[in-house]
Amino acid sequence: MQRSIEICTDVTGRTGGGEGFHYLRWQSKVELSLDCFICERTARTTVLEVGAERAVCGGSRGGPVGHYTAARIAAFDVTSGADQLALRTVVSFWWAPFTDSASGHRAAAPTLHPWVRLHLGYDCPQEGGASGSFGIQTNMERPVSEPCAHCARPVATSTRTPTIRLLD
Repeated sequence: MQRSIEICTDVTGRTGGGEGFHYLRWQSKVELSLDCFICERTARTTVLEVGAERAVCGGSRGGPVGHYTAARIAAFDVTSGADQLALRTVVSFWWAPFTDSASGHRAAAPTLHPWVRLHLGYDCPQEGGASGSFGIQTNMERPVSEPCAHCARPVATSTRTPTIRLLD
């Protein structure tokens, strides 16, 4: 059956100009734990890209590695303000019941321990627009700040854990 998950998060930082400003943007890559009915393993890291018709499952030990799976980013909505950058993304995926042959866990949608990593990119105005990137994920201790790799000024701070919510 087809299922959908909504992922929401935000970061704060100087995104609107002025002292310490960095051009900050959400990157089109999302990594999400999903139970994969193709390799029949639970909690697989699945890599999704905006515009791709399918995702890549991390596979399993002793099984297929990096195989395609039926999941895609159905929505990728960014909201920005002078000091905040928010993301709402919807992932649509196919799910079928199975029992993980290695762990014995039954598959669930979403997986029993949902996890997501979201990626941000930035350009440093102090270093002629040199770019950098970093990620935030659900299992990080908050608040977490990311410094610029070029000028060491703070780029963004994540104070709230990204939310993962099953829509249907």
